[in-house]
Amino acid sequence: MGDLARRNGMIVLASASPRRAQWLERIGVPFVVRPVAIDESPRPGEPATAYVLRLAREKAAAATGDRVVLAADTAVSLDGRIFGKPRDERDGIATLLALSGREHEVFTALAARSPDREACRLASATVTFRAIGPAEAAAYWRTGEPADKAGSYGMQGMGGVFVSRIDGSPGAVVGLPLPETHDMLASFGIPCWSASSSRTA
Repeated sequence: MGDLARRNGMIVLASASPRRAQWLERIGVPFVVRPVAIDESPRPGEPATAYVLRLAREKAAAATGDRVVLAADTAVSLDGRIFGKPRDERDGIATLLALSGREHEVFTALAARSPDREACRLASATVTFRAIGPAEAAAYWRTGEPADKAGSYGMQGMGGVFVSRIDGSPGAVVGLPLPETHDMLASFGIPCWSASSSRTA
C-alpha cells in the first residue's frame, strides 16, 4: 500500500454506482470514484458465483494504483441463467416477468486490491417476488429505475414493492454488503467511521 493510502485511509471505488457510493459514505469510508469499463459478458457455462467474483476482481485490477481499490459486482440468477443489467426495455420487462412469483438468487462479490495483495468476499440472498403482470412491469420500467440494475429491479427503491421475502444478506441485493465490506477493508487497514467521505473523481 502506498504512503498516501496509509496516511489518510482513502480508497478508490471502482464503480459508477451512486448506491455503492452512498453506502460507503454512510459507514464513513473516505473514497474517490474511479469507474472502469470491462467486458461483463458471462462465459459459457459460468456459474453466477464465479461470474460476479471474476468481474469484481477484473474491476479492481483495472483501477489499481497506490491506494486500496474496492470493486463489486452483482448478478441475479434464476434456473442457472445470469441476469445482469437489462439491455433495453424489452429485456428488462422480460426479466421482471421471468422473476414474477418465483424465488431467485442474488449474488454480490467484493474485491479489494492494493499493489501487494487482493481479497474477495461473496454475499448472497434468496429473494421471492410476488406475481407481476405485464402492465405493472412496463409501468415500473418507465420509472427509469430498472435500467442500470442487475435483474432489472432495485429492492432499495420502487422495486421493493415486488419483494415478498428475502433470506440471506440484504446487502447482496442492494449491491454492497456492509459486514463483508467492513471486514475486508479492515484487513487492509481501512477503518470505517474514520473521516468524512468524498466522492471526488
